[in-house]
Amino acid sequence: MARSARFLTVYALIYCMHPAPPVMAADAEISANSGNPAAAQELPQVLVIGNAPHPGLGLPMNQMPANVQSTDSVGLQRQQTLDLADYLNNNFSGISVGESAANPFQLDINYHGFTASPLLGTPEGLSVYVDGVRVNESFGDTVNWDLIPESAISTVTLMSGSNPVFGLNTLGGALSVHTKSGHDNPGTELDASGGSFGRSSFRGETGGESGPLDYFLTGSYFDETGWRDMSPTRVTQGFGKVGWQNDRSDIDLSYTYAHTSLSGNGAAPLSMLNFRREASYTPDFIHNDLHFVNLTGTQFLTDHLLLSGDAYYRRLATEGGNGNINGSYLAGTYSGPPIDCNVPPRNRATIAFCANGQDALSRLIQRTAGFGVQGTDSQDVFGMKNQAIIGADYDDSRDTYAQKFQYGMLAPNRTLIPDANPLNDATVIALGGSNKILGVYLTDTLSPSKLLHFTASLRYNRNTETLNGYSVDTDVGDLGSGFDEASPLTGDHTFSRLNPAFGFTVTPTDALTFYANYNEASRAPTVIELGCANPAAPCGLPNAFAGDPDLKQVAARTVEAGIRGTLPDQRLVWSADVFHTINGNDIQFVSASTNQGYFDNVGSTRRQGLDLALGGKQGGLSWHLNYSYVDATFQSSFAVNAESNSTADANGKITVRPGDRIPLIPRHTGRLVLDYELYKRWNIGGNVLLVSGSFLHGNENNANQAGGTNGEGAFIEATGRIPGYAVVNVHGTFHVTKDVEVFARLVNLFNKEYSTAGFLTGNSFNPNGSFRFDLSDWTHENAVSPAAPRGIWAGVLIRMN
Repeated sequence: MARSARFLTVYALIYCMHPAPPVMAADAEISANSGNPAAAQELPQVLVIGNAPHPGLGLPMNQMPANVQSTDSVGLQRQQTLDLADYLNNNFSGISVGESAANPFQLDINYHGFTASPLLGTPEGLSVYVDGVRVNESFGDTVNWDLIPESAISTVTLMSGSNPVFGLNTLGGALSVHTKSGHDNPGTELDASGGSFGRSSFRGETGGESGPLDYFLTGSYFDETGWRDMSPTRVTQGFGKVGWQNDRSDIDLSYTYAHTSLSGNGAAPLSMLNFRREASYTPDFIHNDLHFVNLTGTQFLTDHLLLSGDAYYRRLATEGGNGNINGSYLAGTYSGPPIDCNVPPRNRATIAFCANGQDALSRLIQRTAGFGVQGTDSQDVFGMKNQAIIGADYDDSRDTYAQKFQYGMLAPNRTLIPDANPLNDATVIALGGSNKILGVYLTDTLSPSKLLHFTASLRYNRNTETLNGYSVDTDVGDLGSGFDEASPLTGDHTFSRLNPAFGFTVTPTDALTFYANYNEASRAPTVIELGCANPAAPCGLPNAFAGDPDLKQVAARTVEAGIRGTLPDQRLVWSADVFHTINGNDIQFVSASTNQGYFDNVGSTRRQGLDLALGGKQGGLSWHLNYSYVDATFQSSFAVNAESNSTADANGKITVRPGDRIPLIPRHTGRLVLDYELYKRWNIGGNVLLVSGSFLHGNENNANQAGGTNGEGAFIEATGRIPGYAVVNVHGTFHVTKDVEVFARLVNLFNKEYSTAGFLTGNSFNPNGSFRFDLSDWTHENAVSPAAPRGIWAGVLIRMN
C-alpha cells in the first residue's frame, strides 16, 4: 500500500521541505502547482510523494501503490474553508464527518470508516502528522483540528491503507501536513472577514529570505457567538519558522502556539430541536493551550545518500467541562437509609441522590518529546533503479489527569446551579500515565524496468504504557459497598508488533498507473482505554476511569487495488480504487448503562468499498466529481447496553451480530466541486455534498423500531437512524487590484436541516427545555447534533510584496 500513513509527508515537493539535488529540482517545481483539490488524486506523474516518516527523496507518483489525494495553500485559500477538517469534508473522496461535539473546530473526520476525532473515547484509526511529528495526542490518540493553523499549511496529503512505515494508528490511512516557509512564501498578507453567527476573523502572515536564511510568521484570531444557545468559540493561533539551507543541507526550527475556547454542546433530543432548532441540551466546553517546538534537518552525505531527522517537544493543557444529567438522580439502585431531598444534604450520598444535574470538570496535561532519524539511499542495484530507506523514532509522553464532580440543580437554561456545600467539590479521579514508543522501519522500492515497481516494507513498534492514580466510586447504588471510596488505578502494559507490507505498480505509460498492495498496521490501547476497561467497574465517558485489565492491541490488514490516469495539462484526471480492511481485536466503547460503559476488544470489524474520481481543467473551469462506497460492519458478536433500543431485553441489553453496520458511517458519499474564472478579476466556485443516512449509536444491532417497546416495557419513540442529506456551498473572489481581493463564502445555500451524529437516549427534558422531575416521564428518542443553518461571510485580503 502506498506508504499510506504516518508522516506521509508530502515532503512531496521536496523543494518545499529541503533543498533538492539538481536532478529533483525540476520535478519539484512542476509538482508545486497542485492547488486544485479536484485533481489531487491524480497529479502529474512527476509529483514526488513522501514515502517515509521523515524527509527523504520521495517517490514519483507512478511508483506509489496507494490512493493519494493532495492539495496546497492555494486550494485552501480559494475555498475560504474554516480549517483543515472543513476542507477535507468538502473535497476529498472517502471522507464523511460526524459533528458529535457540534463545534465547527471539533469535527470527527471519517475516512473509509476510520476516524480522526478530538473527542476522548473515539476509536482512532487515522494517523495525522505535522512536519513529520505525529499529532495524535498521547492520552487518547485524539486529533485536535483547532491546533493546526490553516494559515500555516503549505501542502496536505491523504494516503489510504495500513502502511506500517508510518507507525501507530495508521489502520485506515494517514494525513500529512507540511507547513510554509519563507523561502516558498515570501511577502505579506492580511485579511479580515465577518458575518453570520456573530463571526469575525483576522489573519496575517509574512515571510522572506536573505541568503541562506529564511523566515515565516503567521497568526490568526477567530471569534463567534455561535448559532445555538450557549455556543461561543474563540481561537487564537500562531506559527513561526526560521530556516537555513544550502545546496546540501537544510535546517528548520518551528514553533506553534494555540489558545482555544470551544463550546461543544453536542447532541440534543429531536423533540427539543423540533421545538427550537437552536436549543442545547447541557453545556460543554473545552479550553486548549498548546506549545509545540519542532527542529527538522536534512543532509546529503553523497549524491545518493540522504540523512534526515527531527526532534520536538509538545505540551498541551486541556481544561474541560461537561454538563450532564446526574446518573444517580433518585437512583433506583439506592438501598441506604431514606433520603429527604427537602432538607440540606448531610453527606455526598445525599448530594448525589437529590441533584438532577452534574458538571464534570477536568484538567489534562500532555507532554511529549521525541526524535527520529532516517537514511535514504537511491543507488541503483544490479542496474535497476532502487530506493532503500531505514529509520527509527522514539516518543516519550507524560500525562496527568484530574477530575472533580459538582452536583446541583439545573437552571431553566440547563446550566448547573451547584449545591453550596463543602462536600460538593471532591476530586473523583487523579491519574498519571506515560507512554514510551519505539519504532524501527525499513522500506525498499525496486524498479526492474519503467513498467514495474515493487515495494516491500517492515516496521517494528514497541509501546510501554504505565498508569498510576486512583478513582473514586460515585455510584450511590454502591452505598455501603464502595461508594465514595478510592480504588487504586495502576498498571504496566507493553505492546509490540512487527507489521509487513508489499505492493507494486504497473506503468504502461507515464499517464497510466495500475497498483495493488497488502499491508498491516496496528494501534495500542491508549491510556484512557486502559483506564476504563473493567466491565465490573464501568465509567462515564470521557470523564471517568476504573479498573485496569489488559486490552489487546488492534491490528489492521488491508488489501487495495486501483488505477489512475491523466491527460496532458490535466484536461482530464481519473481514478478508481477498491479496498478491504479487517481489524482484529477492535476496541469499542461498550455501554453498560445510560451514562456508563467500558472499553473492550469486541472481535473483528470490516471496512470495504471503493472510490471513484473524475475531474479536469478546461479554460477557466476546474471541476471534480467523486463517489465513495464504504461498507463498515461488525464481524463478531457482543452484547451492549442500549435500553433506548426497542430490541433491548429486560436488562437493557442488545446483541450485536456479524454483518451489523457500525454507527455513524454512511455507505454513500458524493461530491461535485467547481471553480470557474469568469474573467481575470472574478472567480466563483462551489461544491455539492451528498451523504446517505446512517445508524445512531445505541442502534449497533441496526434493529431498533420506532413505536416499539423494549424489554422493560418502555415506549421507544426513536428511529435509531439519521437520514441522508445534500448540501450546497458557494464561494467567490473579486480581484480589486493585483494586491487587493474581496471574498465571500455562503454555506448551506438552501438552509437544509440535517444532522451528522447522535445516539439513542433517554430524554429528561420537555420540548421547551424544562426538566421532567418524574423519571417515569422520561422518553426514549433520537438525540442528534444539528448542522449549522445557512450562513454567509465576507472579507478583504491585502497583499504586500
